[in-house]
Amino acid sequence: MTDRRDALAGNLAKVEERITAACVAAGRKREEVTLIVVTKTYPASDVRILSELGVRHVAENRDQDAAPKAAACSDLPLAWHFVGQLQTNKVRSVVGYADVVQSVDRSRLVTTLSKEAVRAGREVGCLIQVALDAGESARGERGGVAPGGVEELADLVAGSPGLRLDGLMTVAPLTGEYAGRQQAAFERLMDLSTHLRRAHPTANMVSAGMSADLEQAVAAGATHVRVGTAVLGVRPRLG
Repeated sequence: MTDRRDALAGNLAKVEERITAACVAAGRKREEVTLIVVTKTYPASDVRILSELGVRHVAENRDQDAAPKAAACSDLPLAWHFVGQLQTNKVRSVVGYADVVQSVDRSRLVTTLSKEAVRAGREVGCLIQVALDAGESARGERGGVAPGGVEELADLVAGSPGLRLDGLMTVAPLTGEYAGRQQAAFERLMDLSTHLRRAHPTANMVSAGMSADLEQAVAAGATHVRVGTAVLGVRPRLG
């Protein structure tokens, strides 16, 4: 366990250096960017070590892995983010532990999240996932709503009991006009965020950037970066 703790501490320090350097390069304050560690496929013991090392935000993308892990770590001062594509039949479980759902991309999901949040007596933060590989009215390969659908979906979240509209999220697209152009993609997300905040001033969270492209996200103005591999190591192949 000491070896694992040392490895995680070293990796966290390197990621911290990268975020700090990116903030300096962008003329931003370090405290403007929050690190979310994506702990998918890794055990609750790693989450516990990360908490001891000062991590306060963790993310998962599969409810069947996340629910037992969150339960095992319920004593820790952590905010849990759900970042995967979310099926409506998993919403009740996810609402039980997720403080923020970053992958809201359709009206039916909003309706179900609202219903379950009210039932559980919780307020759940929501990010609209923007698909920059979609046309104005289509959906992305990895989920998300096209830019043209953001405003309507955001209004629906903002008006739904039990939900709080926190902002926007994206994943750098692999296809379309932004493929291989991560910073341009993240700058487009920032433009959408600026527009969103005119109607919803408190929806100021912008979640973008992962292990390979966090610098571009920070340069574009992201408030949160989601880092997994650079902290926890290369994930084993599943199956």
